[in-house]
Amino acid sequence: MASAWTRRWRVAHPTAAQALSVTVTVLAAVLVVAALVMPNSMAQLHPRRFLRIPAEAVIGAAVLIALPRRPRVALAVVSGVALAAMTVLNLLDAGFNQYLGRGFNVVLDWSLFGDAESYLEDSYGRTATLVAVAGVIVLVLSVFVVLALSMVRLSNLLARHPATATRGTLVAGVAWITCSSLGLQLSGVPLAADSTANALKDQAHRISDTLKDEAEFRKVARVDAFGNTPGSQLVPDLRGKDMVFTFIESYGRSAVEDPIMGPGVDATLDARTQALAKAGFHAKSGWLTSATYGGSSWLGHSTTMSGLWISNQQRYRTVMASDHMSLTDAFKKTGAFDTVGVMPGVQKAWPEQKWYGLDKVYNAFQLGYKGPKFSWSTMPDQYTLQQFQNRVHSKQPADGKSRMSLLILTSSHTPWAPIPKMVGWDQLGDGSVFNGIEKAGHPSSYTLTDDTHTKEEYGKSVQYTVTALTEWLERYGTKDTVLVFLGDHQPNAHASGNHASRDVPISIVAKDPTVLDKIASWGWTDGLRPAHTAPVWKMSAFRDRFLTAFGSTPHPKKN
Repeated sequence: MASAWTRRWRVAHPTAAQALSVTVTVLAAVLVVAALVMPNSMAQLHPRRFLRIPAEAVIGAAVLIALPRRPRVALAVVSGVALAAMTVLNLLDAGFNQYLGRGFNVVLDWSLFGDAESYLEDSYGRTATLVAVAGVIVLVLSVFVVLALSMVRLSNLLARHPATATRGTLVAGVAWITCSSLGLQLSGVPLAADSTANALKDQAHRISDTLKDEAEFRKVARVDAFGNTPGSQLVPDLRGKDMVFTFIESYGRSAVEDPIMGPGVDATLDARTQALAKAGFHAKSGWLTSATYGGSSWLGHSTTMSGLWISNQQRYRTVMASDHMSLTDAFKKTGAFDTVGVMPGVQKAWPEQKWYGLDKVYNAFQLGYKGPKFSWSTMPDQYTLQQFQNRVHSKQPADGKSRMSLLILTSSHTPWAPIPKMVGWDQLGDGSVFNGIEKAGHPSSYTLTDDTHTKEEYGKSVQYTVTALTEWLERYGTKDTVLVFLGDHQPNAHASGNHASRDVPISIVAKDPTVLDKIASWGWTDGLRPAHTAPVWKMSAFRDRFLTAFGSTPHPKKN
């Protein structure tokens, strides 16, 4: 019926039908070429990137011209589906490069989509998340359907005009060879392109490297310089200390050095250094290069604590299933420390507790918070710190032990809107005091598309968390308190830029001067703000350097 109506309409409106046919064909060609030359980085998404001659189009046209109808149509459909798959992978690469500083791994990264959905729901609400997920599904299906139909349409066009198509293909082939041989460019972009072939090759290498890495890393994880060290020989110089290890979400080098957020963060770090000094605390600070960027905070946490470079989910799973000693577990093995974790970002079962060697963990539902969420963050860091004080830090461990605490603070988590503000410590209560602050803050969408807003609000969130943490130390720290705090990774490219390092600040703060004397040889900067020229270590180097500095004796465990 529709076909008959279409034929009648074409007969009645031949000019319009011809114009529509040409338009659809041109759109099909544009879509196919755009898919073939699409870059896998948002930073490269520029019109000149699409004004190129794709080698794959020339070769594909030559093959399609030579085939009879049925295999030609079949090949066109398969090619369209394959091109759609590569287009989706390129889009995933672009997104992962923008937010996580690396390409999409087709072996390991599928599990991150569940985390992404949870993040969207926590940050923007259930309805917006459902709309976004539905939109993505429709978009992906549309890409497959449209590119497959486009390839069929173009193959039919080639078959109807074989002589013209052959001449055009030869001209395009000669043009590609000429541009490639002479290195001709348009505004710095080569005119001869083989983007899809290179992208396919890159994906194949990633898969191969991932499979090899899994086997090799299992061997690496079995080696541990302190794996067989008796508890009596672990951190003897910290016995009797009140140890607090704290990760600050997305606290990266950009927060300290970026021209937009750096001045405010630096002023806060300097002011808090002075305030702590008045209370008798002093600090030294340096840089660590994180194993992750923009997200996947657990990779930064586990890299710091394990002394292993845990840069992907497979490595993380391998370490969590191993007996490789964590830095926190080292304190537990001494028999002289109780170990506790306070983790407001944990909202489900957390089997990693065993590997970390934590006797007790307080998650988001065990801290008594009745106030509003601040986008993804379940509660303000000041509230978390007060609950840590009330439930843990103010209570003496049994049997005369000391305590090692692990805190993971979340107020500086993307999207950095709304962000909490400091209130009086005696006004925190059950967190209801934050209702008005949350309502008066910017909506989550405020930082979604504007990089300047993102940088400004990200900087404020870091200032807030640093202030809350150091005020807690100033208020509740003792002569035995030793605070180690650091960032888990840099913020994503909207805040840190497209060419940011992977460095994060780290500080050690104590009243006892002998603690900082132990790390005097490290060359770290005095105060909470590391100098630009302060030493930079890989994050995986910290565990062993820390254990060594505080008197631990290596007893290697090897394969």
